[in-house]
Amino acid sequence: MTTADAPTHMTPGTETMQAIVQDEYGEAGDVLRLEQIDRPEIGDDRVLVRVRAAGVDRGVWHLMAGLPYPIRLAGYGLRTPRNGVRGADVAGIVEAVGKDVTTLQPGDEVFGIADGSFAEYASARADKLAPKPESLTFEQAAAVPVSALTALQAVRDHGSVQAGQTVLIIGASGGVGSFAVQIAKAFGAEVTGVCSTAKVDMVRSLGADHVVDYTQDDIAGSGQRYDVILDIGGHRSLSLLRRALAPRGTLVLVGAETGGRWLGGNDRQLRAIALSPFVGQKLGTFVASENNADLGVLTELIESGKVTPAIDRTYPLSEVPEAIRYMQAGHARGKVVITV
Repeated sequence: MTTADAPTHMTPGTETMQAIVQDEYGEAGDVLRLEQIDRPEIGDDRVLVRVRAAGVDRGVWHLMAGLPYPIRLAGYGLRTPRNGVRGADVAGIVEAVGKDVTTLQPGDEVFGIADGSFAEYASARADKLAPKPESLTFEQAAAVPVSALTALQAVRDHGSVQAGQTVLIIGASGGVGSFAVQIAKAFGAEVTGVCSTAKVDMVRSLGADHVVDYTQDDIAGSGQRYDVILDIGGHRSLSLLRRALAPRGTLVLVGAETGGRWLGGNDRQLRAIALSPFVGQKLGTFVASENNADLGVLTELIESGKVTPAIDRTYPLSEVPEAIRYMQAGHARGKVVITV
């Protein structure tokens, strides 16, 4: 990938930056390119962040590809992306703040959620940023926001995990799963992680009490029934998941990838919601909330040593397409991070 010889997103007299941009939906190698564009302008309640690192999560691919199609109907652009710069996870230094921002000031080191973090500068709402944990590098901090917020809310709010409960985490080696294992352990649960053979040692190193290699064992085959199941990776049937769930247990469907262009696995979530009122088990799903209060909770867990970001590898800004392909292929142990 090379910087375009004649950048198309620049306004004369405006400060510019390098960014990964796209003008149409598609796959990483086809639609993403490194380009010189205008720096984002910030509103009264927003912050301009000098990006030092940015995380890669599955949502990046969904917005890049425009799949499943309901994403486009949700305001991200029907035929072409409304925002041409991808990336949400961010860690960096505050460059400027809007006049209504009182919690942050230029020079502060922050992490959180931004609009278009695969760039040298990104705009973010002040209430989606928090002070960067002092014990973390920018790369480590950039691995946290999207995945760890999802994991925290799955464990605490929707799984209602309590000390002494048994928790099964499917997809324990991925971005969300690697945080969910550690957070569930911090809450005092007995945690079983599910992953492939190559990632068993990694999941065990996160603190999982037990690890199931899904290529060798069926999650319901042992007869063990769990108080809480977090299904973060895969598309196992509800009937199989319910067989592994305690009679009064809780199933939280955090993610599902079937490749379908219309529902992409969300049909299973809809069936779970419809079935839940008629069975003793609680079956559900959720959309994660992006907020700085929970970023503060995560900071406490990190600074106490109970949670540590697991980073598989880092890529420079120019290699974002390769990073997305690596993540999408399911190779990553933990998070993939972009350095800027």
